[in-house]
Amino acid sequence: MDEPLPVIRAVDHGTAKLMPDIDRARAWLLTVDGAPQSYVDLDDPTHLEFEYARRLAHVLDCVGDEGAPLDVLHLGGGALTLPRYVAVTRPGSRQDVVEADRGLLALVTERLPLPPGPGISVHGADARRWLEEAPADCADVVIADVFGGSRVPAHLTSREYARAVNRVLRSGGIYAANLADGAPFAFLRSQLATFATVFPELALIAEPGVLRGRRFGNAVLIASHTGIDTHALARRTASDAFPARVEHGEALRRFIGDATAVRDENAVASPEPPDGAFSIG
Repeated sequence: MDEPLPVIRAVDHGTAKLMPDIDRARAWLLTVDGAPQSYVDLDDPTHLEFEYARRLAHVLDCVGDEGAPLDVLHLGGGALTLPRYVAVTRPGSRQDVVEADRGLLALVTERLPLPPGPGISVHGADARRWLEEAPADCADVVIADVFGGSRVPAHLTSREYARAVNRVLRSGGIYAANLADGAPFAFLRSQLATFATVFPELALIAEPGVLRGRRFGNAVLIASHTGIDTHALARRTASDAFPARVEHGEALRRFIGDATAVRDENAVASPEPPDGAFSIG
């Protein structure tokens, strides 16, 4: 017998809830302890509801030749929204998804199963440990979207973590991370300073209101050893349903200011969002 809707399950790190979208036949919102984690449309994986997911997709779309397969490592699984997106937009891609919450993985793979043969392998493991044990030079892109509740875990914020990311990326590879912060941006600035010690090329995508300090929100950090196509990213983000700005070069250096890199011994989780910043219902 089918479970009543919404589907509510205790998972490793809280209570997960799957709620159907009444406007789209096979679309679902996933929350954990009230915080939205993922939105996925099983009939149209290219439909991305969340702003940060669209911005991460823009990064993926600008890597290499359009539609060419990629080797992608996803740190953080959720409802497997971006792996499904890549499987459709870049057929033949090889993707690994690392998610520490095995209970959440079980719920998602049961209720929102992947289509057969999409080239997606799912691993129940800690993201940092998996990175450190993975083969070197195994990924074209690393996407980080890891939140414990509503905070990025401390061990995924340090210079040692950035070096682990660098080890698995191929020459010319791209790292993109979904982060969250608000003015005065101590966490976001420290993350940019941290990745600047490992990667010479950085960019940041965020909604202008967030960058002006008007509200707490998501920002996508991008890092690479080769030039980032900020012009293509800017075109895509500016014309998006949720317009955003791409910061890079001197403007980004001014934003970083006197922030310093984080090491394992002084790493802290990202800030707790203010009440109501991300919660639903």
